[in-house]
Amino acid sequence: MLAPVNVTVTGSRIRGTDVETAQPVFTMDRQAIRATGLTALGDIIARMPSAATPEVTPQDTLSSSNDAGGRYANLRNLGAVRTLVLVNGRRWTSSLGGLTDLSTIPLSIVERIEVLKDGASSIYGSDAIGGVVNIITTDRFEGASADVLYGVNGRGDGTQKNGTFTWGRSSETSSIILGAAYEDGDELRDSKRSLTRNAYGPRHPDDGFGMGPYGGVVDPREPGTLGAGSYAPDGSWTANRYVVNHPGGIAGDTANLANYHPYDVDSNDDKYATSRDMSFRSGTKLRSLFGTGRYNLTDDIVLRGMATYAVRDTRSQSAGYPLQSGSGRADGLFIDPANAYNPFPGYATPFFRRTTEMPRMTWAKSKVLHGDVGAEGTFSWADHTWTWDVTYAYSETRASRTTSGNIDLVAARKALGPTTVIDGRTVCADAADRAGGCVPWNILAGPGGTPDAVWSYVGSTTTSRQTTRTNDLIANITGGLLDLPAGTLRVAGGIEHRNDHGRYRPDPADSAGLTTQLASDPTDGGYIANEAYLEFDVPLLADLPLARELAVNASTRYSHYTAFGGRTNDKYSLRWKPFDDLLLRATYAEGFRAPTVADLYAGSSETFESFLDPCDSVYGAAASDAAVRGRCTAAGVPGNYRQVDQSGAQIASATGGQNPTAFRTGANPALKPETSITRTAGLVYSPYFADGLDLTLDYYKVDISDVITPILAGDILNFCYVRNDPTWCGRFVRGANGRIASLDESLANLGSLRTEGYDLGLHYRFPETRYGEFTVLSDSTYLEDYTQVSSPGAAPRHLAGYMNGVQGLYRVRSNLSLDWSWRRFGATWTTRYFSGLKDSCWSSDVECNRPNELNALTGVAGVSRKGGVAFHDLQLRWQAPWNGNVRVGVNNIFGRKGPLYYNVTSAGGGSPPYNPAFDIDRYYYVGYQQRF
Repeated sequence: MLAPVNVTVTGSRIRGTDVETAQPVFTMDRQAIRATGLTALGDIIARMPSAATPEVTPQDTLSSSNDAGGRYANLRNLGAVRTLVLVNGRRWTSSLGGLTDLSTIPLSIVERIEVLKDGASSIYGSDAIGGVVNIITTDRFEGASADVLYGVNGRGDGTQKNGTFTWGRSSETSSIILGAAYEDGDELRDSKRSLTRNAYGPRHPDDGFGMGPYGGVVDPREPGTLGAGSYAPDGSWTANRYVVNHPGGIAGDTANLANYHPYDVDSNDDKYATSRDMSFRSGTKLRSLFGTGRYNLTDDIVLRGMATYAVRDTRSQSAGYPLQSGSGRADGLFIDPANAYNPFPGYATPFFRRTTEMPRMTWAKSKVLHGDVGAEGTFSWADHTWTWDVTYAYSETRASRTTSGNIDLVAARKALGPTTVIDGRTVCADAADRAGGCVPWNILAGPGGTPDAVWSYVGSTTTSRQTTRTNDLIANITGGLLDLPAGTLRVAGGIEHRNDHGRYRPDPADSAGLTTQLASDPTDGGYIANEAYLEFDVPLLADLPLARELAVNASTRYSHYTAFGGRTNDKYSLRWKPFDDLLLRATYAEGFRAPTVADLYAGSSETFESFLDPCDSVYGAAASDAAVRGRCTAAGVPGNYRQVDQSGAQIASATGGQNPTAFRTGANPALKPETSITRTAGLVYSPYFADGLDLTLDYYKVDISDVITPILAGDILNFCYVRNDPTWCGRFVRGANGRIASLDESLANLGSLRTEGYDLGLHYRFPETRYGEFTVLSDSTYLEDYTQVSSPGAAPRHLAGYMNGVQGLYRVRSNLSLDWSWRRFGATWTTRYFSGLKDSCWSSDVECNRPNELNALTGVAGVSRKGGVAFHDLQLRWQAPWNGNVRVGVNNIFGRKGPLYYNVTSAGGGSPPYNPAFDIDRYYYVGYQQRF
């Protein structure tokens, strides 16, 4: 038989019993996982106080990224791309953007989750800046187990159905585990709840309306034509806009301008509440197969292997496309002068109209294959036991994304082109177009005025595909090197050869700009990483007064990437036990994050951003800051400039609006890695007089330089005008009317990021009583500082305590659980607390309880401070005498609703002003497990 050895704890490759306390590692075992009532690993990890909201959430239904629909981990508010995910100490597959989808890891084979809240690049390489999530799977299982769970939200939607089956056999020399899992989660709709029914929440039900479903036109006649428009004081011409009358929801003769009325951008009569057609949370189905096996080849050598295959399907819906003449790219899209439905015959007429009859549907499919084979063993050398392992791992993700509901611009031009009359019917004038299926489109008629034949002709369904592959070869060895007076000096070392390659193929029609889908270019690239590391654990003192143990751990790793060259990262740790009850620990760690394949090689793509233009004369910084106003004027922005949203309306609050034209974002092959320094210091106190009590307190500080980031539109404009940093002003172009015509959000190594805070843990298992066993678990995080610097020399933004995009930078996050068990019964009560956050004001006198406080996000005065919220969960369980286990529970038992935040962005969050970290409703579930 293989000789028993000590375990390896996340954060170190050295096997031992004392090393586990040298790093701040949080562990959730199988019982704690089941007590959450959740079925997705990403959702479970997000419950931890040290975890934050990732860049992509399940609510991100507007994204065109293949990452949408997955579940991701984000530690220390540093982003999912800076959190390394391991399975049994080995990297899991990731996307082109560097995100690891935790939903592809079957929960049924998870034995425990270890979260290292510390930098670990010297041990694991790139990405371990925020920390490491290590999923430990079961390696021995006897018999069979079936587990099912059914859950539903209090509003009767968002049903969750989950089932797993696991079978295993073990002997003295071998073990095998096989299993399958199925998860089905129904989507949630924005229209179902008052919190999400309106674009800006229930307090502003009449704001945030988008382009309407009834046809509108822009007077196409020459500037200066009487009745066609008007001149502004600055001499610019504004053409009149009209919308077809629609009494009772039925449009009249669209060819007769007498059937139109002037379009009032400040009225909702001709607009549309897009949230009524939106998914709040995507529906998801997940099927997975998995298998693990071990075989003792000799007494000292074990062969092992693991394979998983998972398929995830995600479905979401967004409102019909806001089609307008500008949607036609550079060539524009107009109603032809000879079109029978044109109210301005003889003119190419611009139009606008949302195609509400054809909501945009997105179906995403992700297929993940992971397999690894290897061997591990032990041998004796120099009177010490050594352990070695060699592993080859292959990971592959194939993802596709199919979207319907967009418009085929080639077909739309023909359908809006010249018409003629044949046999009393209005048809496309071009015979070749008619032969190709062309049907005239009365785009101005509105809902019910477009036959199905037209939708079939002008509708577009396109598919993009993405593939990532990783080949990874790893070898490690660890053991005792020599005996010192205080103990054994232990060492670990290893090498790794990893080849990452990714490819993205947008639909050719989308890529060519022939549809209204966001255009993007192909991606194809990769890199090879060769790495080697060494780690030493050196005992200095032992069994002395005030030095029951004193030891240091040092590690170094050299990484060479074909994309950018070599990097060396070191880490130093100290642990000191002045007496048996108290452990003091500290670390200093260098880290890095390599640019992802998408960072380096992705083609440029389009994006529609929501932002506040600081040059807006009413709500922008120019309204109150003379210096900003002067910079805007110097840039040629009219003094009375007003930002307009997608519907053409002037923005109505400091929340800004979505730009009518697409911006561009893209990769940068010259990117360098991000670099980091992590410092931690803490203690673990387990007093002898209180058996079962453990108290932990840890301080952390992480500094990141050369941050790889896409710079969002609002930040670019603020950096240029508010912070007066001219290096940003070349990233955008304004038209003569002051409006942003184009903007570049491409990636760059810019600025820095710092986070600093404290973790406090208190775990106490009470002495057993006649009423059962009671355990209290409390884990909290306090965020002292979170500072961003946009570029060298720029003013820092201190954002701790703010709602920042989809990420709440809470000063305090805390979980408190009370667990009770008695005979076959048990119960767990959990309280999850989120402290209040600062948000942007709705306006200077509405929802603005701190109007004079400088907003660190925007750089102008006005802060709305909103209170904290606590969610309470209850689970009851019963162990049946026939090896069955029943659990029932309610999450958010009191139905609490958190505050709404206007800083929540649609990018990642999907449904502002809802905070994606908060519970949306009560959630009821019942589960049953049967062992055979």
